[in-house]
Amino acid sequence: MADLEKLVAELSELTVLEAAELVKKLEEKWGVSAAAPVAVAAAGPAAAAAAEPVEEKTEFDVVLKDAGPKKIEVIKVIRQLTNLGLVEAKTMAETAGAKVLTGIGKAAAADAKAKLEAAGGVVEVA
Repeated sequence: MADLEKLVAELSELTVLEAAELVKKLEEKWGVSAAAPVAVAAAGPAAAAAAEPVEEKTEFDVVLKDAGPKKIEVIKVIRQLTNLGLVEAKTMAETAGAKVLTGIGKAAAADAKAKLEAAGGVVEVA
């Protein structure tokens, strides 16, 4: 028979995610299901929240924090990215925290950020 104290010590070192994975494997191997209300009550709400998968963000906003010293270059890039007129792009460049693009994909946001930063702007992807 296995040394139960040693087994308890090893199980105590598992993270919450590792423990959840262990439960799944044991359920599959033995063909049983752990009672969810009992497990959540015993583990507490913090452990239950940590076991939930984290959803990856799919939509991003490109926010211009500051146009920097080359404001004209930044305005040109804003116009290319948004198809705004000169006055609208200038206003956006002069407004701290202006959202240049909203609800775009990760690759497009990274590309827009790179272009704006190359022009001298300070940009944040949120």
